[in-house]
Amino acid sequence: MRIETDRLILRQLEDNDCERMFLMDSDPEVMKYLGTPVASIQESKEMIKMIQKQYEENGVGRLAVIEKESGLMIGWSGLKLLTQPINNHVDTLDLGYRFIPEFWGKGYAMETAIAVLHYGFNELNADAIYAYADSGNTGSNYILGKLGFERTGEFEDSGVLCCWYELKREKYL
Repeated sequence: MRIETDRLILRQLEDNDCERMFLMDSDPEVMKYLGTPVASIQESKEMIKMIQKQYEENGVGRLAVIEKESGLMIGWSGLKLLTQPINNHVDTLDLGYRFIPEFWGKGYAMETAIAVLHYGFNELNADAIYAYADSGNTGSNYILGKLGFERTGEFEDSGVLCCWYELKREKYL
């Protein structure tokens, strides 16, 4: 699976992405709304293995985002099949993204999300794609609104109040 935009390449995560993944996921600012920062590169390796397993089992998973200009992995973006219930939803596609802070504010989340939504609706023929974000994460909540997602409610995830979003195929196309 490979998706390309003007500035970025989205591809499956590879074992050698672990250092950049660790750089991102060990940063307290990145993890502010996501949980405890990872403490070791081994945790990042295990996360990559888990995502690679999702590719095999579900045919979809988060993708490494490579900046064409620098050749660096700057984060990840993509769809994930929710196989465990979240907000009473299961077996649905969830949009997510995460970037290294030095690449924030450049429109990369929006650029990758647009490409991923196009893939989800046109290649995977999804009827709806969902997303959720910590209610305090104004950046992600803003981006999801700009993408056309409808905020349909709130729920608690591990004691954190989250906003739940959905984008129906007919609203996207």
